[in-house]
Amino acid sequence: MTDLSAFPITGKWPAAHPDLLQLYSLPTPNGVKVSIMLEETGLPYEPHLVSFETNDQMSPEFLSLNPNNKIPAILDPDGPGGKPLALFESGAILIYLADKTNQLLPQDAASRYEAIQWLMFQMGGIGPMFGQLGFFHRFAGKAYEDKRPRDRYVAESKRLLGVLEKRLEGRAWLMGDVYTIADIATFPWVRNLIGFYEAGELVGIDDFPNVKRVLAVFVARPAVVRGLGIPARG
Repeated sequence: MTDLSAFPITGKWPAAHPDLLQLYSLPTPNGVKVSIMLEETGLPYEPHLVSFETNDQMSPEFLSLNPNNKIPAILDPDGPGGKPLALFESGAILIYLADKTNQLLPQDAASRYEAIQWLMFQMGGIGPMFGQLGFFHRFAGKAYEDKRPRDRYVAESKRLLGVLEKRLEGRAWLMGDVYTIADIATFPWVRNLIGFYEAGELVGIDDFPNVKRVLAVFVARPAVVRGLGIPARG
């Protein structure tokens, strides 16, 4: 049996199955990227809930794995060379899992980098902008009298949705007929924008029919349905 005792995070979240990939996460848009990816690939794993309500992400054990105190993070006992690998940042984890399983990332070099390009588009644009819009629209930011910050993020979110809309014209997925990690990264955030953040009307989501079409197909995938609820909240 694999010994993961050298990793302090296992002191707070003991591994019942240390031979399996360990996932430390929460079902947020960033968190479910990895649980969906794991469900899509069929790679066995053990999920652990990192509760923001109890500031688990600030615990010394979690910080030992991710000093940036963000979810998700993984600990793979069977990493490169058969040695354990600790990894954080959802985009990096998606690429790692795609390479590990030879799934959901094109093998052709040009197509591979194109898919990674769209993954980076989500990481650098959609995630941060949609998240800021959510803060200013649904959470504490909505009490600000000055609406210029909110309007800035509304405008930028609309612009980003427009980029997606144009890319998806005549395509089933961001990479055409091929479903990839770019889609797994992007559509949980679109879902969150119009669902949890309740900002669909604010950004005029009906003006982006291709985005809505692909989102509907995405959320109907069995692996996505499962992944959206992992780790289960207590």
